[in-house]
Amino acid sequence: MADQALETLKTKYQSVLNFMQQSDVQLQNLHVAQGKLVIRGHAKTKQAADQVWNQIKLVDANYAADLMAEIGYDMGPPTPADLPKQRTYTVVKGDTLSSIAKEFYGKPSEYNRIFAANGDQLTDPDKIKVGQVLKIPD
Repeated sequence: MADQALETLKTKYQSVLNFMQQSDVQLQNLHVAQGKLVIRGHAKTKQAADQVWNQIKLVDANYAADLMAEIGYDMGPPTPADLPKQRTYTVVKGDTLSSIAKEFYGKPSEYNRIFAANGDQLTDPDKIKVGQVLKIPD
């Protein structure tokens, strides 16, 4: 009986299985549990995993009734959208780290955040130079 259920559900979701094979998404496990087809796979990218889910939804928008799927993916290097935004500030005449901190954080006492983020170019918080480009951490 379980073999018949597996074959019936495999037939229904065959286009998903074909898509996984064509998209180089590794099928790790395929079986029936509690009357549902269980698909476990691993994609190389989040985009490929998302495409598998899109294919599943094309077959049956209410797939939860007869399908359980886990499609993992490699994280890979972060994309620019994943990275924290890096603000910068170019020092002008009359600036101090305290005045810059007040502008960005509302408190002059936060100057140490800027000093710490710029340890590669600052050795003394009282010695900043006109034209220096400082990183302003969030």
